[in-house]
Amino acid sequence: SDSIKRAITDIYRTAKLLHNFSIMNYTGFVKIAKKFDKTFPDLKGTFKGNNCDDGKQSEILAAKMERIYSKWFCDGDIREAQAQILTKKGDGLLTDWTQLRLGYRLGMCSILAMWVAWDCVWGQFSRGQVSIGGRSAFPVFRGIFGLLAWHWFWGVAVYVWTRYRINYIYLFEFDPRNVDTPIDIFNSAVDETLVFLICMLMYYKSDAGDMPLWIPPGAYPSFLIIYTIKCLLFPWKIRLPMWIAVKQVIMAPFVAPTFFVTYVGDVSTSMVKVFQDLLWTVCFVVSGDFILMGNEDHVHEWTGHFWYKKIAIPLVCLLPLWIRFNQCLRRYLDTGKRWPHLANAFKYALSQSVTLFGAFHPLYLMHTKQTDLHTALLHDDDDYDDDYDTGIAIGNYQSNLFQLFWMGLFVSSSLYSFFWDVYMDWGLGRPEYSFLGPRLMFPKKTSYYMVMCADLVMRFMWVLTLVPPQSGAKFELPAYLSAISMTVELFRRTIWSFFRLEHEHRQNTEGFRRVNVVPLHFDHNHKHKYHQTKRVGWKVLIEIVVVTSIVVALSAVSVIVAQKSANLKLSHESEL
Repeated sequence: SDSIKRAITDIYRTAKLLHNFSIMNYTGFVKIAKKFDKTFPDLKGTFKGNNCDDGKQSEILAAKMERIYSKWFCDGDIREAQAQILTKKGDGLLTDWTQLRLGYRLGMCSILAMWVAWDCVWGQFSRGQVSIGGRSAFPVFRGIFGLLAWHWFWGVAVYVWTRYRINYIYLFEFDPRNVDTPIDIFNSAVDETLVFLICMLMYYKSDAGDMPLWIPPGAYPSFLIIYTIKCLLFPWKIRLPMWIAVKQVIMAPFVAPTFFVTYVGDVSTSMVKVFQDLLWTVCFVVSGDFILMGNEDHVHEWTGHFWYKKIAIPLVCLLPLWIRFNQCLRRYLDTGKRWPHLANAFKYALSQSVTLFGAFHPLYLMHTKQTDLHTALLHDDDDYDDDYDTGIAIGNYQSNLFQLFWMGLFVSSSLYSFFWDVYMDWGLGRPEYSFLGPRLMFPKKTSYYMVMCADLVMRFMWVLTLVPPQSGAKFELPAYLSAISMTVELFRRTIWSFFRLEHEHRQNTEGFRRVNVVPLHFDHNHKHKYHQTKRVGWKVLIEIVVVTSIVVALSAVSVIVAQKSANLKLSHESEL
């Protein structure tokens, strides 16, 4: 019955809008005809009202929907039917309240972010203490930050697709009834950001000894992990398509990939650093290290084990590329077309070679051995002196060749991936269209050129994320830049998705659809959730009042405590 109600309501409201449009056109036509009759009296009466539709057919259709709705759902009461299916007078206020809620919570996030940046990073450098990056559970926060950053970037992507009428709902085969609007996505992301920043700040303060240890420091990252799992699962109706796609991605090549599944696979190749930190988080919890408190010098022993360095981390780097490689082979099997599927598979095979050569090449093992010998020398172990000198003598020449060969793989993979982005995924780089493409959907052509230049630079940074940590490569990123490189790659993937879906909207590039025509996407400010009649305005006001009261109360307490401590200090000095 709910689906029938929604269908009748859609038809009724569309008929009303069409009727209003017809009346406006009819009125304008009549005025133009009168002006014509006054200007040309000899031709008076040439244009009459019957030459233009007056909207009677749409009015008849709306009246028919009223009768059907009243008969089926309101016991024949026409007035009750009109009250339920007509647009409510206050419906337009819903978005305004939502924007207000988003705005003041973004303000809270900004203040917390500045607090975290100063207190946990710059403030500690100025005092010579260990920053948040040197704390035991920092990789937990960095991995969850990667997931949170992608949530924000997904909201930006949905906003851009909606703004420029790229029908992502149609292309991804989403159920329109369960699709969140951009502002809903931003509201969820800002709530998650607040929890993330509060947990990070509380963890650092407790681990640094700046606050009483009523709650163990390990409780804050543990709570954040549980909260993140909850956000990944609920609301289940919204998250279900994502998890179905993840299952199909993992099962490649045994399942024929859809366009959305290949999109998820592409996104996974940009989240290698995130997956490494999530693996670290799992080991951190399973090993029980989260129980340790206030010990920033603690070394997680499992990070140096063979299974972690030589098996788990390389697998995390390789698995997304291997999945996309298999998806390309499955597309070739389904379509029988060597181009572009085998060429696309070669792109991922080339990227895999960068990771494989760095992780398992014998010269990498030699680099590891030399590092261990050097560590022994630092501890004054004389037994290793000769071995270290011998390793240096043998490995210098071969190591240089190794670095040159790896650099060649690195550059080749980056350039090939850049070419594929521009020419195949975006449909740009055509000389006959000034190195752009036909039927562009974004208004400014300069944005296309700027994005192509930025993608060339960021593609090299993406290949850097595939290099396993502590690989010995001269171009390996230092650990403290991991969060930045992670964010830059997710940003690049978001920009890539703008033009990838634009190209798929314009042309059926890889044959995922039977027809080439895609309907334009129109946002009509409702999400087909007519059974949800709750009003959120008063809730937002209550939330604002509560938050404001808490801030004012904390400020007042801070002033009182500061004045009291000042008075105590003065009295103490007077006694002395």
